[in-house]
Amino acid sequence: MFRKMSLLMAAVLAFMLVASAGAPARTGAAATDVPTAAAAANSDTIVWAFVPSENSQAVLDSAQALADLVSSKTGLKIKPVVATEFAGVVEAMCNGQAQMGALNTFGYVLASARKCADVGVVSIRNGSTSYRGQFITKKDSGIKKIVDLKGKTFCRPDPLSTSGWVIPSITLRANGLDPAKDLKQVVDVGGHDAVVENVYNGNCDAGSTFDDARGNIEAKYPDVKEKVVVIEYSAPIPNDTVSFAPSLDAAKRDAIVKALLEIAKDTKNADMLKKVYNWTGLVEAKDAFFNDFRQQLDAAKVKIDDLVPKKTPAPATPAATMAATAASK
Repeated sequence: MFRKMSLLMAAVLAFMLVASAGAPARTGAAATDVPTAAAAANSDTIVWAFVPSENSQAVLDSAQALADLVSSKTGLKIKPVVATEFAGVVEAMCNGQAQMGALNTFGYVLASARKCADVGVVSIRNGSTSYRGQFITKKDSGIKKIVDLKGKTFCRPDPLSTSGWVIPSITLRANGLDPAKDLKQVVDVGGHDAVVENVYNGNCDAGSTFDDARGNIEAKYPDVKEKVVVIEYSAPIPNDTVSFAPSLDAAKRDAIVKALLEIAKDTKNADMLKKVYNWTGLVEAKDAFFNDFRQQLDAAKVKIDDLVPKKTPAPATPAATMAATAASK
């Protein structure tokens, strides 16, 4: 089971942020252009940035339906966009390109530390506002515990994925492994489903995802839970959020939060919410919801402000999007 955080956490998070700066480019993630900061400032449209997923175009389609429903309830113009990297959403909110963000745990803590985001609602899955991560490998790989990962190829969704890399990298350190030195290779594959599929197909010896991402590809690989096994789980992690830039008018924010809660309570919208990020509900939340996560950093004598990258990648331009799409075919 997941071990207590230690001072090793500081080194691991520092490694994670360095890795994010030079992480290999991902393919297969659709994205949409985000307005420039100047254009956003002069527009009545509220831009809602979403983090990438296994099928970002599918996320965008569902996000558009959700944004349209929020717009119909509030009278506000809301435009959903999908970034090509987790860090792109943080950057978009910090530079004024986006006024809302669907941020994962670490992305929210980063954006909050930069005073770029304040949580409005937290997602619910399977009746809970938290989840856990998992280390996976093929059943016949010979990998039984974390220390067995030394010298292995490791798949992760994204350098800033909380359950897919931040927490796993801490766990690696807690087990005496330096991710930068002791793993043969760390491969960014663009999503949790992709991690499972790459492990299943033998492209990676092991990987990390949310629990249980294997179910997402079970239709394609019916024997995935038999062939891909979990060797360790993480401690509970707060779910992802819908957060707001502090500059957004308070009345507009309140109207959007109210609309989101109403939408989530209506069973007619269940399928739409599930298609976004497997949301089964939404609940209003305050920043203090993430204090336990921050306390883990404090226990390691780490200040989150010190971990914020000086520069994070902005969402892709149309040209970059087309290049990424072409490369994935």
